[in-house]
Amino acid sequence: MKKSIAILMAMVLLLGVLAGCSGKPAVAPTTAATEAPSATEAHAATEAPASAAAVKTGLYVGASVSDSKSATAEENGQAKFDVTIVAVTVSDEGTIESCVIDSIPATVKFDASGAITSDISAAVPTKNELGEGYGMKAYAGSKYEWNEQVAALAAYAVGKSVEELKNGAVDETGHAADADLASTATIYLGGYVSAIEAAVNNAQHLGAVSGDKLVLASLNSVGRSKNPEGDKAGTAQLDADVTAMTMNGDVITSCYIDSIQAKVNFDTTGTVTTDLSAPILTKNALGESYGLKAYAGSKYEWNEQAAAFAAYVTGKTAQEVAGIAVNEKTAPADADLAATVTISIAGFQALIAKAAAQ
Repeated sequence: MKKSIAILMAMVLLLGVLAGCSGKPAVAPTTAATEAPSATEAHAATEAPASAAAVKTGLYVGASVSDSKSATAEENGQAKFDVTIVAVTVSDEGTIESCVIDSIPATVKFDASGAITSDISAAVPTKNELGEGYGMKAYAGSKYEWNEQVAALAAYAVGKSVEELKNGAVDETGHAADADLASTATIYLGGYVSAIEAAVNNAQHLGAVSGDKLVLASLNSVGRSKNPEGDKAGTAQLDADVTAMTMNGDVITSCYIDSIQAKVNFDTTGTVTTDLSAPILTKNALGESYGLKAYAGSKYEWNEQAAAFAAYVTGKTAQEVAGIAVNEKTAPADADLAATVTISIAGFQALIAKAAAQ
């Protein structure tokens, strides 16, 4: 049931993620598993003991476009997006209890006239979703694929504090220092260690307890990219909504949502006009600078609305979240939720469905 909900919602409602939107570090995963759990595992109730300690849920989203480049007469230009996402649960004593790492790779190409040559309607999977399709084994000669390598780092982080992780995981070059970790993870890990630290620093008490299952999911699109028009620059744009969510059986026990819009502008000669070194902030980090209050007349900013939705779905199942009543604009019809959340929630519902299906 959850898998069918996830597929339906992710396909039909993906644009809803963007309807609520306008406006380089790395991150880490929750378990060491490199394969999706079976249906039995995904649906099994994992009742936490009455004495289970509360844990904090953390999320990190960091983006870079530094590898983007202008077009030339011989070669297309490209907007290259690299987004690292990490989810953690962490005890009050600072011990990482679970960790999940993923990354969103996306490229939008354009020619020397500024015309986009990529299929911007194509799906944008994460590296974990790509699995062997990412190609580290096939093209880089690696023994282990990217998802297997970051899963090894995530597993290494569990049971450690941030300081223990930083002091033991990597050497001065940012590669694995621990022999067991190095036997699987040969890629540069320094940025992912920093991302785990950022996720821990962002962690909050949102309802999770020790033993809850941690999942990380994102809905990603480059569909709002556009060609230059007149004096208006062309834009390659990646939109990604991300959630770190914990579950006890079918019930959501905590939910943390953030979103990022990464843009690379280019002119009618295919020349990139964006400062590729400028930081790219998430909507939570932007806060009121995102502009829902200032430009859309909203009473509450995007980060406040996303947090209110996340709190509202905590304690519900994914099926119940999918059934939240909405109006013709796919904004909440429920009076309590609508008091704070006035943007479309269709994308959020699809995001929850995707996360719960893992």
